[in-house]
Amino acid sequence: MKYRCLLFDLDGTLVDSRADITDSLNFTLAEMSRTTLPAETVHGFIGEGVRLLIERALRATQATGPSTNEVESAWQIYQRQYRAHMLDQTRLYPGVAETLEALQAWPKAVVTNKPYEFTADLLEGVGLLKHFAVVLGGNSLPERKPSPLMLLEAARLCEVAPTECLMIGDSWVDIEAGRNAGMPTVGYVGGFRGRAELEAAGANYLIERFDELYGIVKG
Repeated sequence: MKYRCLLFDLDGTLVDSRADITDSLNFTLAEMSRTTLPAETVHGFIGEGVRLLIERALRATQATGPSTNEVESAWQIYQRQYRAHMLDQTRLYPGVAETLEALQAWPKAVVTNKPYEFTADLLEGVGLLKHFAVVLGGNSLPERKPSPLMLLEAARLCEVAPTECLMIGDSWVDIEAGRNAGMPTVGYVGGFRGRAELEAAGANYLIERFDELYGIVKG
């Protein structure tokens, strides 16, 4: 086997969660008596952790940067809203379940900047948790992607050398994290960010359909 371990991003890679993230953020802004944001604007804020998502949203709805208290208040509201709505419209991308089943012989991990508690609940809710030996969220370790820390820890827990792991994601954050960890990378073109960003980030492989991953893994 060419690769011995598979690491996956979550949002934009395994699941299309944009609608639920957008709604939860806009419910948060409305509860704070702020203007809600267009979906396209929110989509551009996703990928580097929920705190940064919230900071960007608050900055977009006021003339000055948000205070620490404003960010903390929004974070508390967002957690409640997202717990209530994370599975309203979130769906697996086509071919994800079938491909993970076909690759069941490979140890797999989820490495996402989404907080761990949301990650575990979402994976359970969409029926994917059983596929992953390791799940690491944005608050599992001191650093988030594009730091390599989560990827290296996932490789260690799966007992596979980083160079024998394959990192699969949909954004520059995932590709840079993989490169920083010394791992080959796969960019999922059908995710949140699209082909141009993944090409610019230097992904080793690009896939348009999830089932293309099987051929890459088998070499």
